[in-house]
Amino acid sequence: MPLHLECLSHTPLHGYFDPAPQILAEVERAQAAARARVEAFDPELVIAFVPDHYNGFFYDLMPQFCVGVAASAVGDFKSLAGPLSVPSDTAQALAQAVLDADMDVAVSYRMQVDHGCAQALEILSGSLDRYPVIPVFINSVAPPMASCRRARLLGDAIGRFAGRLGKRVLVVGSGGISHEPPVPEIATAAPENVERLIAGRNPSPESRAARQARTLAAAQAFAAGESHLRALNPEWDRAFLKTMASGDLTAVDGLTTQAITREGGKSGHEIRTWIAAFAALAANGPYRAELDYYRAIPEWIAGFAVMHAQPDA
Repeated sequence: MPLHLECLSHTPLHGYFDPAPQILAEVERAQAAARARVEAFDPELVIAFVPDHYNGFFYDLMPQFCVGVAASAVGDFKSLAGPLSVPSDTAQALAQAVLDADMDVAVSYRMQVDHGCAQALEILSGSLDRYPVIPVFINSVAPPMASCRRARLLGDAIGRFAGRLGKRVLVVGSGGISHEPPVPEIATAAPENVERLIAGRNPSPESRAARQARTLAAAQAFAAGESHLRALNPEWDRAFLKTMASGDLTAVDGLTTQAITREGGKSGHEIRTWIAAFAALAANGPYRAELDYYRAIPEWIAGFAVMHAQPDA
């Protein structure tokens, strides 16, 4: 049965600190086109490869890959909150298929996802539960991280499972390209931040508001050229997007964590979600891909892209 892929960047800053109106309109047109493609495809199942930003996964137990058997969105940065419509039997079967392919994956019966998942679902479907969805978490912010090769092999195993379902499956990759928002690192964080990185679930409204205010202030400084955060890297972004379009996904196997941080910033590791999504599609044969939108957007501290692909008939 057919698969369809949509990969898109997300930002918690949409509506808080937006670029010029014409740029915002460009982004929203690209997102509306992606949603129209999804509606036309009418998926029977969505498999979403997503990161987390210390809202659902913490260092008390940090898996590299985790399949949500049940999941809800926390609603950070005014993203949608509430339960996802996860088909638990299918999610369990997906996890078993990955393990049978000799890839290690955790499962969660109480997965919490943040804007990195919820925003993609809202853009593509208008809600968290319009379609059955299985969220697949890929650690993209908390060192140590699994290699890009492992992300590719994860996607390959899930894609082969999806191809056997006999359903229309939408594969989603949600992540930024080059970007380095102000996410603390446990090796250098202040003691109060260390505890939040280890066990920071369900913060108080005041704590969440303070964190969001810090992110907004960092974006304003970054856009004004007054930030120590790593600059966006459009050349690196476009080279990565070209690789995804090429179909030669083994080209990412040599990407190291150090190289990604150096070229794409500390949150550039979210490209792993794109790699897994494209590998899932590629597991079912050659594909054709189209880059719908790309722009480096300083106000959102992000190389921002939208891309879709489908099997090459």
